[in-house]
Amino acid sequence: MNLRESARFAVRGVLANKLRSLLTMSGILIGVAAVIILIAAGTGASASVQKSVSGLGSNTLTITSTSTGTGGRGGGRGGAGGLGALGGAARAGGAGGGGGGFGGAGGAGAAAPAVSSGTLIQQPQLTLNDAEALVDPTQAPDVSSVAPVVTAPSVTATYEGATHTVGTFSGTTPSYLANDNDSIQAGVPISDSDYTARRRIALLGTTVAVDLSGGDGLSIVGQTVQFNGINYQVVGILTAKGSSGPQDQDDRVIAPLTAVQDTLTGYGNISSISVKAASADVVTAAQDEVTSILNARHHVTAANEDFSIFNPTSILSALGTITSVFTILLGGVAGISLLVGGIGVMNIMLVTVTERTREIGIRKAIGAQKADIVGQFLMEAVLLSVFGGLIGVIIGVIVGQLRFGTFQLVVAPYSVVLAFGVSVAIGLFFGIYPANRAASLRPIDALRYE
Repeated sequence: MNLRESARFAVRGVLANKLRSLLTMSGILIGVAAVIILIAAGTGASASVQKSVSGLGSNTLTITSTSTGTGGRGGGRGGAGGLGALGGAARAGGAGGGGGGFGGAGGAGAAAPAVSSGTLIQQPQLTLNDAEALVDPTQAPDVSSVAPVVTAPSVTATYEGATHTVGTFSGTTPSYLANDNDSIQAGVPISDSDYTARRRIALLGTTVAVDLSGGDGLSIVGQTVQFNGINYQVVGILTAKGSSGPQDQDDRVIAPLTAVQDTLTGYGNISSISVKAASADVVTAAQDEVTSILNARHHVTAANEDFSIFNPTSILSALGTITSVFTILLGGVAGISLLVGGIGVMNIMLVTVTERTREIGIRKAIGAQKADIVGQFLMEAVLLSVFGGLIGVIIGVIVGQLRFGTFQLVVAPYSVVLAFGVSVAIGLFFGIYPANRAASLRPIDALRYE
C-alpha cells in the first residue's frame, strides 16, 4: 500500500470519532500555543527592558557620588570651557562668575571649602571642575560630550492656579539633551546663550505640561511658570518617554544649570555628570578614561572610589542574560504541556488499536504487510499532531500580538517553527509504539478478538 492509501485510511480513522480526535488534538494545540505565547512574553519583556535602558542613552555614562570619600579633591568649582568646546556647553566666559564655559555660576570659581569630619578632611563629591576635567582629548579621547547636572529637591510648579509637584527638576547644560537621547516636540531647546546669560527658562516633560495646562500641554510653551515661587519661562516641551516601571520619565523639568543654581540649589556640589561616548563601541574605553581621571583628581583608588559610574551597556548585557534565561524557563514550562499532549496522543492511539483489532486482522488476512499497518497508524498519530499544531500556531500568533497596558508581547519567529516542529516530532515519537503494536498482531488472534 502506498503513502497516499495510508493517508486515506488515516484520515478516515481520525474522522471516525471526531470528538475524541478533537480532544486529542487539544493537548497538542494547548502545548504549541503555550510555547509561542510564553516565549512571546519573554521576548516582549526583553524588548521592554532594552528599550527602557536604551532610552537612558546607550552611549551615555552617568557619574554620581557614592559615600563621602576620604581623598581630597583636585580643586573646587570653576569654569569649564573645555566642556563647551567639546560637548556643546557654553563656550564663553560666565556671566558674573569665574572664567570658563560654565560661567562660574555666580562667581564660585574658588575651591569649595573643606568640611572637617573630626578625623578626615572631606570635600564636595562632584564639582564643575570634575566635569571640565573630563573634556580632555588627550586623557579622554573617547569622550564626545559632558554635561554636569544639579537636581533641585521638592520643587512645586504653579501655573494659573494649577500646581504640580515635579518628579525631577534638573539644571544642566545644552549638551545634556543629546547625551540623554532627548528631543523637543514643541518649542526650542536650551542654547549656549541661555546658559551663559543665566536665563530662567525651562523645558517641561509632558506629564508636567499636561497637569499644569491641560489638553496635550503644548499651549504652555511661551508662558511663565513658577517653580517654588520663582518665575521661569517655558520654551519647550520634551518628547514623551513613557514610564520605566513605577517611574514616570515625563514627570521632569530641565533648565540651565546656572539659573537653577541662582534660584533653587545654590552653589554647592553638583548631583551627577552625564558623559557621552563617541560611539557604542568605545563606551567601556570611555568609562575607563573617566575613572582614571576622577581617581587622580579625587586621590582615590579602585578600592575606595567615592563615585559610581552607571554604564547602560553593561546593564543591558546583564539584563539581556537574565531575560534570556527567563524566556528559556518559560519555554521549558510550556514544553511540558507539549509532552503531556504527546502522551495523550499515544494513549488515544493505543485505545484506537484495541478498538480496531478485528479490522487489523482482516487487513493482514487479505495481504496487508506490517509496513502498511505501521504506516496507517503512524500517519494517524502525525495527522492529529499536525492539525493540533497548526491550530495552536494560529492561536499562539494571534494572542502573541496582544498588548497589555504598556507591555507588548513579541512573537519570536523561531518559537513558531520550534513549537510546530516539536508537535510533529511528538506525533511520530508517540505514534510509533501503538503503530508497532498494531502491526505485530497475528491475523488469527486479531480475527478472534471480541
